[in-house]
Amino acid sequence: MATHPAVVTVGIKKRLEVHQVPTVKPQGDEVRVRVEWTASTPLDLHQNDGGLLVTHPQRLGDGTAGTVVEVGPDVTRLNVGDKVFGFTWRTAQEKAHQEFCTTNEWLMAKLPDGFTLQEAVTLPNNFVTVFHALTTDLGIETPWPKPEGYVPEGAGRAVLVWGGASSVGLYAVQVLRYYGYTNIIAVASSKHHPKLKSLGAKHAFDYNDPDVVSQILATVEATGGISKVLDCIGSQNGSIAPISQLAQAGAKVAILLPVIVRDSSETEDPVYEMDVLKAAVWKEGVQAVGVRTHFYLQNDFFKKHLQPDIMYTMLKDGIVEPNSQRVIEGATLLERAQRAMDALRRKEASGERLVWRVAD
Repeated sequence: MATHPAVVTVGIKKRLEVHQVPTVKPQGDEVRVRVEWTASTPLDLHQNDGGLLVTHPQRLGDGTAGTVVEVGPDVTRLNVGDKVFGFTWRTAQEKAHQEFCTTNEWLMAKLPDGFTLQEAVTLPNNFVTVFHALTTDLGIETPWPKPEGYVPEGAGRAVLVWGGASSVGLYAVQVLRYYGYTNIIAVASSKHHPKLKSLGAKHAFDYNDPDVVSQILATVEATGGISKVLDCIGSQNGSIAPISQLAQAGAKVAILLPVIVRDSSETEDPVYEMDVLKAAVWKEGVQAVGVRTHFYLQNDFFKKHLQPDIMYTMLKDGIVEPNSQRVIEGATLLERAQRAMDALRRKEASGERLVWRVAD
């Protein structure tokens, strides 16, 4: 059987390894993609340093960008040679941190003209997270195609995006703007405020400011308070604690999981919580839920259209723009993967994605 190299975890906080794994021939509507670029995510760190939902050895990565090299007999949309990008995560054969990924064609979007795979790989996992969180967890409608003249209910009510400069946060602001929300409040370090306002945030606040909660409350008082909150950080003390002070009865709060009780560092192991209701004292009438992006395929429309149609079109038409990229260099696949993991642990990325080449 043909094999190829894949990056795997081998134990809690152990150095990564590269193992040879089976190269899976596509069946049905599957395609095999030579993975050229990927983007590291906090989940990689949670799995490596915290063993979150992992049985070692575990292949890593869920952001795939590369070239189709083989198609199954039922594939109708993609062809050998197509440049594609997508969010792939369900099985070992779909993981991104390996030379070849075999997955269903509807988990892949074609690369629009004028973009590189390096740019496109900053979208998939976080773009999907935004749509799933907005619709499933916050009850925000995202009709597609968007009707002409569409104005959402509550367009002027405040929608808070905590962690606005994160990848999820940046796409959330852009998607909310596209659907007509005019009172988007972003929380991020002050150096990112001009960027967030250019993307659609009406107000931007610095989480480092000790008065950030009172400043936000004063700003939203005239528009009836905050109706929806998307917490893109999920830190018990850093984001959830202040959000619990801001959210009033009737507000919906969606928090990216896991809740981080303690971050991983060079000297300390991480601590996680999966129940957001245990992460803070919530006011009566606040609906707080954890975002579980991996369940987005339960939405039948999103299953077949979110990545190949919506993501492709929004990138092509400039509705959303790729994240800034910080390229992780290295002489080998393993060296690049390990450097990316170390950069995640040290929190070196701010307002940018850690991207790196997979196939040499």
